Amino acid sequence: MLPQETDVLIVGAGPTGLALAVTLQQAGVRPVIVDRLAAGQNTSRAAVIHAHTLEALERLGVTDDLERRGLPLTRFALRDHDRALLELDFSTLPSRYAQILMIPQDETEAILADRLASLGGAVARGVTATRIERDAAGAVVHVETPEGPQAIRARYVVGGDGMHSVVREAAGIAFDGESHAGSFVLADVHMDWALSTEVTLFFSPEGMGVVAPLPANRYRIVAPVEDAPEAPDAAFVQALLDARGPRKSPGRVREVLWSSRFRVHHRVAARYRSGPFFVMGDAAHVHSPAGGQGMNTGLVDAVVLGQLLAEVIAGRAPDTTLDLYEEKRRPAAAEVLALADRLTRIATMRSLAGRILRNLVLRLLGASPVFRRKLALNLSGLARKGLGMVPRR
Repeated sequence: MLPQETDVLIVGAGPTGLALAVTLQQAGVRPVIVDRLAAGQNTSRAAVIHAHTLEALERLGVTDDLERRGLPLTRFALRDHDRALLELDFSTLPSRYAQILMIPQDETEAILADRLASLGGAVARGVTATRIERDAAGAVVHVETPEGPQAIRARYVVGGDGMHSVVREAAGIAFDGESHAGSFVLADVHMDWALSTEVTLFFSPEGMGVVAPLPANRYRIVAPVEDAPEAPDAAFVQALLDARGPRKSPGRVREVLWSSRFRVHHRVAARYRSGPFFVMGDAAHVHSPAGGQGMNTGLVDAVVLGQLLAEVIAGRAPDTTLDLYEEKRRPAAAEVLALADRLTRIATMRSLAGRILRNLVLRLLGASPVFRRKLALNLSGLARKGLGMVPRR
């Protein structure tokens, strides 16, 4: 049975929930973390960890494992079929993690879960939060478990439970933004590919496409499609590559390992805290996958919130210190949403005149070392470093 009381109850054991649990556990706080799934996800979904996120995760003791199991890359390029419009070199970033680390989300989750277990923590799986009520001491969370219903009293409740967050709903926090028309295809494949040392964002009249290498000779492909099938097959993915990718050395898909479709939303929570309730990750912000920022932003959310909660629970800081979480992390999410939205709109431009002008501007900007540096700092998250640090007391 789960405990009847806890200082912190975390709803959702994706990367963000696990990172928060590890942060708290190693600070001497034993959170309860629950997830409705009987087992962790076994699909890759988010597949990149940027430099700033690795810096934040370093204090959790997981970066060595992430680097060992991931694929480090240093090149990012915007291309119109074969023509390079803008190329970035991440090896010059001001960080010990001067790279783009490609690693499937299920690997990231497994590493965080192993770290939590090594600290004496565990995820209560197959447990669904059904109703949450605020009270004078915090909140009461009603859950359905394999053994039956239970109520858990918590001083603080954190929602790492995705876009349709039960915690955010219980807190009465608005989720402002919009849904975009159309859908995105996501696929992990084995294929023959000439650009195996870079992450590439392709522009074309047919739409954009992202191709990124993964460990074990796999590749991640992401592309917007008006009416995508639920599970795109090899022929469908090949057609996307043929239409949007390189012409001189086209890719050849040999096997689809996993594929899906999803719709894009651009939303950010109106608040990140309401009394004993907090939201983080996809419960706080969702946006286009352009730039690979979603999971990264959520992981930094978790580390910042975990440090603040640990200070307050230990009695070293007043409860009002927790307001710093929203003060720092909501502006970071707003910047990420703006960046992802700009990249998506630029990449999906359809008019001929617009594409010609876009390509010309990008080639001019790409010739500027100052612009390339600024864009690399934004994509790596290092430009938002001040929004991912807790002031030392």
